[in-house]
Order: sequence, then structure tokens, then C-alpha cells
Amino acid sequence: MKVSNIFKYIFIIFAIAIIIYAGYRIYNTNTDNNQIEESKVIEEQEIVKDIRIAVTNYDSMNPLITNNKEILNIDTLIFEPLFTLTQNYELRPCLAKECSKTGDNTYVVKLNNNILWQDDTEFTAYDIQYTINTIKAGNSVYKYNVEYIENVEVIDKNTIKLTLVGNIPFFEYYLVFPIMPSAYYLNENFYETEKIPIGTGQFKISNISSSSITLVKNELWRDIKENNSKIETITIKLYSSMGEAYNSFKIGNVDLLNTTNPNFQDYIGTIGFNKTEYAGREFDFLALNCENTILKEKEVRQAISYAIDKDNIVSSIFSNQYLTAEYPLDYGNYLYEANEVSSGYNAQQAKKVLEENGWTYKSNRWRKNIDGTTQKLKIKISVQKENNTRVQVAELIKEQLEEIGIEVTIEKISQEQYDNYINNKNYQVLLTGVYTSYIPDLTYYFGRGNLENYANENMQELINSVSIIKDSAELKERYKKIYSIYKEDVPFIGLYRNKNITITSQDLIGTIKPNTYTSFYDISLWYRK
Repeated sequence: MKVSNIFKYIFIIFAIAIIIYAGYRIYNTNTDNNQIEESKVIEEQEIVKDIRIAVTNYDSMNPLITNNKEILNIDTLIFEPLFTLTQNYELRPCLAKECSKTGDNTYVVKLNNNILWQDDTEFTAYDIQYTINTIKAGNSVYKYNVEYIENVEVIDKNTIKLTLVGNIPFFEYYLVFPIMPSAYYLNENFYETEKIPIGTGQFKISNISSSSITLVKNELWRDIKENNSKIETITIKLYSSMGEAYNSFKIGNVDLLNTTNPNFQDYIGTIGFNKTEYAGREFDFLALNCENTILKEKEVRQAISYAIDKDNIVSSIFSNQYLTAEYPLDYGNYLYEANEVSSGYNAQQAKKVLEENGWTYKSNRWRKNIDGTTQKLKIKISVQKENNTRVQVAELIKEQLEEIGIEVTIEKISQEQYDNYINNKNYQVLLTGVYTSYIPDLTYYFGRGNLENYANENMQELINSVSIIKDSAELKERYKKIYSIYKEDVPFIGLYRNKNITITSQDLIGTIKPNTYTSFYDISLWYRK
């Protein structure tokens, strides 16, 4: 056989091998692609694109009319504010692009462009003006947000000027209220109209009936392309009582339910759900009158703080259904960082602080010569007699303080006396509480005219400075200093705050990160299986 023929046959064999291998690769690739596509189909088939939320005592979906907290929560999906709040309560632009302070009491707000209402009309500055004036004219839950706005002037369709009654610290935080469309309500009585309200948010209302409300994706939402939300519809199921809502959740007809009832498991059982607990905004504390002869010494205030066992209070009085608290911002605000060094209950440290400050323990009582007079360490805690829970807390604190030798009497006062103490600050120790604001303004606690008659010039300078700082890192540093001075001076002693609970079915997939502003952070990542 000739050499040339040998090479010819080798080439033919090699070519056939290449063809066979290529065919094999193509076959495997097609098989793999088919399997991937089949997997995607199966995955899509397993995803349910509707979630169901329970609501009781429904009144209206209109955010300026409703008094229902859960509707206000859901409305954050439909209506948008000028500024919104992150999961840790940091302010972020929403409909507004920026807000500039142009004088002691004037602000200019620039709006984002190309925003559409859910009826495909343009969002403009006139809608801001209309919303503020509408809130002022009614009894909306957002009336507090606009009470300091004296005048609203439209500069152009994307710019508005707000004139305030004075210099209001952290005013931008007041702009977290839903904006309504002016043209949509033209010639309508806003508070009596039966029109289904529209917003600019990621979901819109498609139907309202006596038993349910349906929300669907807003295809006109400016972030719809980047959102990629798996949820197509949200069904709001309406119930006349929480008992009905719990039962519906138990049998699998509801995916998400918010409650403040710590005993919810009595209704739905102990399995088949997930729960997320988070701090509420009801904050109880002991106010210490810093002008009192004994309490003006910060070491005495420190000792009282060390001697109070908050964990015991929460356990004994609230069956662990409340959270211990020490500070007005410890409900999750980004400007609060818990002290890494323990500064809680420490009876021995309480005694040590007193001894180092010249107090002597004799005949089961602490004594000290103050201004030439021997003073006993004796305090009076005033508490509203109608508030049975606070009375119990006061009595337990009395027991705890007397264990280290501090003599305590409890004054049970009427509401009128309580109001007098708050207004005139003529108490010694007052067990009180507030509903903490989203606004991180601590003037009530540390500023001039504060409840505790507390004065510290360094603290005052910090309180005055923080409201004008825009840089987040610098703001955090200032708040760290405020907290550090507070821990040293102890003008009040935080005790506990309420707890909120979000219950979700195990079929609802996604990270649930609620706070008191909304339950629906990262809802675009949720789905039901």
C-alpha cells in the first residue's frame, strides 16, 4: 500500500471521530439545556405569586383617612412619601430627590422626575401642596407631620418651598407621609369620596369588597424593571376580630399576620409558623429630678441605675413579653449602638459607687453629710394610681433598691397630679413613659427645659448641633458622645418597651424584616410555595 493512501485513510478516520465527538457534545448540550429549562418550569410551577395578609377592623384604604395601623402598614406598598425610612430608621429620599434648608424656617424640596400616578398621570409639586393642605383640613393621623408647615409654595412642577412656623430640628423626618394626587380628586370631597385611592408605589388597588381587597403590581412604577418581584398579587383578607384572623391563619388561609398579643399561640398553636419579634416604640423610664438635693449627685443616680434589675421586671411583671430598654433610640434606630460593656444590674457596683462618693452604710441605711446636714439616701417614686402595671413595677423597683439599703416610698398619684408633675417638674422620681418618635431628636430628654431638670453644657451643644448635620458617619459620632454623657450622668433610667410580632406561614419564603414603619422590606424577594 502506498504511503499516500495510508495518510488518506488516517485523515478519514480522524474526521469521522471529530464528527462523532461533535455530535455527542451537541446531544449532551441540548440535553443539559432541556433539563435546565425543565427545572425552571418546575421551579416556576412551585412558586405561588399571591400572598395573603390578615386585617381586622378595616375602615379605609385611603392613608389619610384610615386609623387602622395595619392598613397604614400595607399602604406603604401603594403610596409613597417624600422621604422614607430604612429598616433601621435612617431617612432616605423617595419621591423627593433632595431637601435643602434655605433659611431658619424655610426648606426647598426638589422632586424626582418622570414619576407617574397609577392612572398614568404625571406626579408634580402640586400634589405635595394638595396633600399638605388636605391633611391640615382633616383629622388624619399624619396631622402631626404637617403642623409646623405654615405655607406651601410651588416653585415649578418639580420644586416646592415649605415655610415653617420656626426652626424645627430634623424637619425632613416629618416628610414621611403619603402623597396623594391632586388632579385625581379634582371636584371631589376628599374625605367623603368613594373613589378607590391611587398612589405611586409598587402595588395598586384593583378591587375592594366586603371580605377582601386585592392589590396587583403597578406596571407604571418607576422601578418595575429592576424590581423583579415574584409577587403578582396581594390579597388582604378582612376580619371582624383577631380571633377570626388567628383561626384563618391556623387553617392555612393567611400567610402574614401582625399582632401585639404575646399569647397568640393560644389561638394558633405552637407549630407550623415562623415569628419575628421586634421592638415597639412604647418606652417606660424613671425620670430623676436632677435638681433634688440627693439626686443632683450623678453617683447616686448611677447607683440607683445599677440596683435596678430590668430583666427581673420584664420577667416578673410582663412574663418576658416586653423587652428591657435603656435608651429612647434602642428600638432599632441606626444612631444607637448598645454599650458593649455591661452597665445593667449590678448591686455590688451600686454600693461601690455610693461608698466612693462619700456615702456610709450604717444601721441598714446610707448616710452622707451634704451642705452641713446629714442626709439619708431616701427617695420617693411617684406613679399614676390608675396604671396598675406601673404601680406593680414601682413596687418591684422599691424592693430592689431596698435590698441595697436605699429607702423608698411610693406615691400613688391621680392623673391630675401626674400632669402637674410633668408640666412643672416638681417630683423626685417619676415612673413615666412616652411613645418614641421616628425623629431622633433627644431634646425632650436632654435639651433645655427637659423633664429631669438636667443641665450639661456639653450635652446641650451636642443636642443643638446634630439637627443640622447631614453626614451619616459624623452624625453617628455625635450620637455616640451623647450616649456616653448619658451613661455617665444618668438623668433618667430606661426600663422596658413593648414588643411587636409578625407571624408568617412556613410557605411564605423570604427574609421578613419588619419594624414599626413597615413589614414589607425586600418584599420583591418574597414568594409562596
